[in-house]
Amino acid sequence: MKRMFAHIRVLIMALMTAGPVFAQSQVHSPATAPAKPVKMVVLGDSLSAGLGLQATAAFPARLQKALSDKGIKVDMINAGVSGDTSSGGRDRLDWSIPEGTEAVILELGANDALRGIDPAVTRTALTEILTRLKARKIAVLLCGMLAPPNYGSEYAARFNAIYPELSKSFGVPLYPFFLEGVAADAKLNQADGLHPTAEGVDVIVKNILPMVEAFLGTISRQPS
Repeated sequence: MKRMFAHIRVLIMALMTAGPVFAQSQVHSPATAPAKPVKMVVLGDSLSAGLGLQATAAFPARLQKALSDKGIKVDMINAGVSGDTSSGGRDRLDWSIPEGTEAVILELGANDALRGIDPAVTRTALTEILTRLKARKIAVLLCGMLAPPNYGSEYAARFNAIYPELSKSFGVPLYPFFLEGVAADAKLNQADGLHPTAEGVDVIVKNILPMVEAFLGTISRQPS
């Protein structure tokens, strides 16, 4: 009988010892921290600023909403300025892109083309922007633009080549034409024929969204 009680005491002691060890392992198991929102700026002109639209209908706000719907968190800044050229974007770069920015969508050049600015000037300005953002270790998604036909084929060839060539030389992703699916469609543009309606912005967002998702996937804190 004494031997049986001894076995029972040993079993009870073993269970009492094992219990706290298991609980302790649960308490101290590492938890997975939620991904922090990526700090993103859209640096652009009236096309991204949302000229003629409510702020909530502008491209940055609609893109942020589309990303949020997919569970991708982004702290978005709309740094679009109506009428801005590539040179204007370069000149305001430092105060438009605050410290801590991790990603920039670069949408500039439409006003350069509309005004017939020498493509060499546009190229130089965009090159300086990309160079300075790279030096700050900020990821960039470059949005391309196409020249209108009224300046002739030679001008168009020089202008249109800027974006793919800079994308290649800087190793940044390129969305070939920001207004893809919207340009020249009267139903998706405002009365001026140049600026997208709210519905037009939604088309732009839908078309560019897969590339933006892939772009954000390259940023270390953001799940791919």
